Amino acid sequence: MNESDHGPWWSADKPVLKSLHIRLSHAIGLAIVAGIAGSLLANFLNLESIFHQKINLVSVNKAIERKPDSIAGIAQRVLPSVVSISTKSRSGSGSGSGFIINSTGYILTNNHVVDSVANSDGTITVTLNDGQSIGATIVGRDTAYDLAVIKVSAQNLPALVFGDSDNIEVGDPVIAIGSPLGLSGTVTTGIISAKNRAVSTGGNNGDSSFMNALQTDAAINPGNSGGPLVDMTGAVVGVNSAIASLGASYGSQAGSIGLGFAIPINQARKTAEQLISTGKSVYPIMGISIEMGFAGPGAKIAQVPSGLRLGGPADKAGLKQGDVITVFGGKKIANADQLIIAIRAKNVGDKVLITYERSGKTHQTSVVLVAGP
Repeated sequence: MNESDHGPWWSADKPVLKSLHIRLSHAIGLAIVAGIAGSLLANFLNLESIFHQKINLVSVNKAIERKPDSIAGIAQRVLPSVVSISTKSRSGSGSGSGFIINSTGYILTNNHVVDSVANSDGTITVTLNDGQSIGATIVGRDTAYDLAVIKVSAQNLPALVFGDSDNIEVGDPVIAIGSPLGLSGTVTTGIISAKNRAVSTGGNNGDSSFMNALQTDAAINPGNSGGPLVDMTGAVVGVNSAIASLGASYGSQAGSIGLGFAIPINQARKTAEQLISTGKSVYPIMGISIEMGFAGPGAKIAQVPSGLRLGGPADKAGLKQGDVITVFGGKKIANADQLIIAIRAKNVGDKVLITYERSGKTHQTSVVLVAGP
């Protein structure tokens, strides 16, 4: 064997190595191409399976469950019993609120909501919560307590449940419902911010009303008058009747400033029952006239012939003109309004211990209240 003819013994392997390198690159390339093709094919097959697969799309509509004792739950129960009231008379038009107290169509509201119709030819229209409008007539009204009962010709109406306003306490949450500024079905919330608040209001015809009011910070505005103030069981504890407004020095704001007043339902219920039964109501009196200009403290029996009703409760108890009543039934009296409201918070026939001053000396006596004229 001639090495010069054939070269080194390892030179024959070089073409083999070169050939092997070319085949590996082809293999790698083919593997890459095959991988891509396989991937595309797999994706294509997956797409095919997606496009040919029947897919059910489910729409989820989760209902919100509201507890019966939540504000929303109470509002849903009470709103069907609250009505809007509109009046038209020679003196103009007006609006207010009311609530159904008997399924046969009796509705409780404020006297000042309907008094323009009572004093002139006019009409009262009640709009129920479902939008139905019905004409109403006045059953009876009481200017002293600013309450009135009207009636519509309808049956099976949803009546509200009466609560006990004597058991409500300062800080208890309450809900006011009505039609402020004509916006029917309005619901506002707050708390009882005070009890036994002496509040007097003037009527459209010069009549004054006095209430031993529940004070609340629930937003109450013009048009809420006559609507219910309910507790967290949905029972009525008051009739929304008045608001405090700022004077001229505060910008004369007429809307809610967080000082609203409601007639306690215990008083309103008694008056409503009397109005339905007889068309009129009675309230207790001591048989005195009070000097409204007396600065206090206390309420002074007027020193005029009509200051003391002859044979009346005060006269029988030994009171005289000029006496200053400082305590009534355990409640301190600061002024004339407070005494009037304290008397009207009682019942006819109640025996009440009073403290009074005469000629600088303090005395006590008891009076038995009688029905006013």
